[in-house]
Amino acid sequence: MSATRVEYHNVFNYISESLSSARSLNPFRLLSPIRFVVFIFNIFYILIQKIIIWMFKPRPPKYPEQPTKPLGRIAVIGAGLTGISSAAHAIAHGFDVVIFEQDDRVGGIWTHVNKTSGLQLNSLLYRFHPAVLWSCAFPLRDEILSEVTRIWKEYQLEPRTRFKTPVTSIRPITHDENGNRVSDDPKLDPSQYGHRRWIINDGDDGVFDAVIVTVGTCGKPRMVEFEGMPKKKEESKKHKEEHDMQKHDEASREPTDGGSSQGDEGIEPQKHSAWTTTHNGQAQYIRQDQEQKKATNFPTPGDAHHHEGTQAPTHTHTSEPHKSGSAYKATAWTFGTYEPPKSVEHDQEAKKEAGFPSPQEVFPTSPSADPQLHTNKPRPVKHDGFPHHARKSKDTDEDVFTKGPIVHSSELDSLDEDAVKGKTVLVIGSGASGVESVETALAKGAKGTVMIAREDKWIIPRNILIDTLISAQPFGRQMPLSFIWEKFIIWFNYHGVSDLAPAHLGLFEGTPVVNDEFLDHVRRGKCQYVRGDTQRLTKRGVKVTVRGRESKPGDKGDINEIDADIIVLATGYEKPKVDLFKYVDLFPEGFERPNLYLQNFSTEDWSVLMTNSSYQNAIGTVGHFHIGIYTRILLVLLMDKNARPTTDDMKLWVRLISYIKRGARGGAFGFFTYMELTIWLLLFHIFRPDRLKWLFFIMQGWGVTPDEYR
Repeated sequence: MSATRVEYHNVFNYISESLSSARSLNPFRLLSPIRFVVFIFNIFYILIQKIIIWMFKPRPPKYPEQPTKPLGRIAVIGAGLTGISSAAHAIAHGFDVVIFEQDDRVGGIWTHVNKTSGLQLNSLLYRFHPAVLWSCAFPLRDEILSEVTRIWKEYQLEPRTRFKTPVTSIRPITHDENGNRVSDDPKLDPSQYGHRRWIINDGDDGVFDAVIVTVGTCGKPRMVEFEGMPKKKEESKKHKEEHDMQKHDEASREPTDGGSSQGDEGIEPQKHSAWTTTHNGQAQYIRQDQEQKKATNFPTPGDAHHHEGTQAPTHTHTSEPHKSGSAYKATAWTFGTYEPPKSVEHDQEAKKEAGFPSPQEVFPTSPSADPQLHTNKPRPVKHDGFPHHARKSKDTDEDVFTKGPIVHSSELDSLDEDAVKGKTVLVIGSGASGVESVETALAKGAKGTVMIAREDKWIIPRNILIDTLISAQPFGRQMPLSFIWEKFIIWFNYHGVSDLAPAHLGLFEGTPVVNDEFLDHVRRGKCQYVRGDTQRLTKRGVKVTVRGRESKPGDKGDINEIDADIIVLATGYEKPKVDLFKYVDLFPEGFERPNLYLQNFSTEDWSVLMTNSSYQNAIGTVGHFHIGIYTRILLVLLMDKNARPTTDDMKLWVRLISYIKRGARGGAFGFFTYMELTIWLLLFHIFRPDRLKWLFFIMQGWGVTPDEYR
């Protein structure tokens, strides 16, 4: 996108809005000073970006085959925003790259969010590459993906991208496919200022000098299953098949008077467990089992009730009346919650050794009835994490939410406006995706929204000055004077809804939500904010334990049932795994993510860079100039042996920061500010004077441009 085109677009929009206001006889909008100020701001906003591009954009290669004499080869795992930016920086400075992407397009997490999703921070703070040109302060998903794609093409990365290629193995060349060590070359030893070389998957793309892992911190959508959710289609189909099979067995089983069964010819009899005695299959198995037990002097059910000192039954059926309080002896014919006699334990162990199937192999849930009852009712199961089909039918069939769809926050685009209009949308989750879900639902015409917040999160305004000042806190942790910022945010952003401000979370202890509109929706009654723990889904909506502001998750509260027509699970995303490296332990105990060198380099080998893949919480942005800085640090370490740290150097740095930030909530690296990150990067040069010659290259990207690019 050219600056001229963006400026033309802004002017065209302003004139179109003015003409529309004039035709509709709306003088207030036509003469609005705010609209005019925004127009002027956008004009200068583009000019500021053009200056940044002119000063810091690295020169791209002219042709796909460049660089013809690369300074090294780098593998980039992931074609998201960070991966494309890292690869563009590397190739711009003379290194060849190969990008491995499991999806079929570039963009990463931005390809899995709603089209109404946009930047939380001002886009001047989200310049993931110097060549980026935004049309406005808060661009939406499609523009973000467009800029990622443009840079991908401009820097000749298209032929270097391997789509539909998930990385399953990264191994050093010092080991073969079987893990046998085949080389002791000191040049490959990080403890001697060397570094490993790497092979990706089966090695078809050759050997790489370094690996940049950019899988991020948001993987697949996390779908939390609550009790009361409808069964999935696959699960329902499975249970229907089981029910049909059961009906078939009942029709083909032998008569209860002991006659032989007349099952269909060629149908295998149902597998029977020696531990279960439910009449749900071929009765001869039960009779044979009981005859064997009788021959070995097992007590009968009638004898068991006259034995003293044993536990009362949960499920029994005997030929004699059972008096209240009488003792109970569990036998091989009965099933209950009891401490089994040693003879029963011995019997079961012997059967296990003989290859008898266990109850779990025969039944999805262990039956609880005696053979004399001729029933097959499931055992009562408490709500303790068992599958839904193992619970009482009342919980699954009679109290299940079926009023409307249940979607993840990333799937809101799948619902058209007609499906949302006039409905009540309930959002489970109070993070950034939850706030965005409320805005999206209201934009689609929802009658109202409800947010279930397990814990409160700080919400700061979309104000570039305030956001920059907050991220400029240099300590990267909660400090004694942090309450000043908290009081200011409550006064500035929480007026009228101050009860929503966190009571137990400091501003510098977690990632805040950056938003201007959500709290206004709460003030206007468009969103009902409920602090509590989601217990289950019901026919009408959701059952919640509602708590007060001073409470913590899990505390007692009032049980309320909240009506809803649509339920949105704003439960976040799974954290991608990085267990890709074979035969070397790059993340030993105490130095796993996020406890890395400069928070992004493996302490065992600096040739492995984890840009934006070790992040947990911060006040700043994941899409800014640090992507290029980290990439250029890696390039410097590849080019200059004297600038390299040893494994001991890197571990010492981690221990030092851990000591300085001891006592910080979430650990020393669990939270940081952008100013703290900048200080780390500057000290990288100051503590090693031999790196000072690289200062302007690392921090600004000036220098190291191949002549063939000019």
